[in-house]
Amino acid sequence: MLCPACGFTAYPRIAPAMMVLVRRDDRILLGRSSRFVQGVYSALAGFVEAGESIEDCIHREVLEEVGIEVRDLRYFTSQAWPFPHSLMIAYTAEYAGGDMRPCDAEIADAKWFSIDALPQLPSPISVSRKLIDATIERLREARDREALVRR
Repeated sequence: MLCPACGFTAYPRIAPAMMVLVRRDDRILLGRSSRFVQGVYSALAGFVEAGESIEDCIHREVLEEVGIEVRDLRYFTSQAWPFPHSLMIAYTAEYAGGDMRPCDAEIADAKWFSIDALPQLPSPISVSRKLIDATIERLREARDREALVRR
């Protein structure tokens, strides 16, 4: 916003947040927040702390929320999310180790899901759903290619 009287320019504050969809073989890790509609699972997410890179945030949040380590982070896309003034920055990652279990009070449940047995997912307009759909499509294509090679 620009003040017409003095020319002062004010920029809106943006809170960067990461989102990550973790893959383990042909399964994806989805979590359910206690704030979500009952039965809806999504990719993991969290706000970036001051002085923290997106990549460091991903490693920290995944470990805090579900107790596992990840590797091979790959940028997917970003989405402005005006409520509450966030910029969601989405990645995929590979499982690197640890015993998966909900560790954070925000996570009501977390599970590894087969691409053929998915729970209820977030709205198609969300970056989380786009991330999930794109990953599922890649996993199905890889599975189909493997099936052709085996024939």
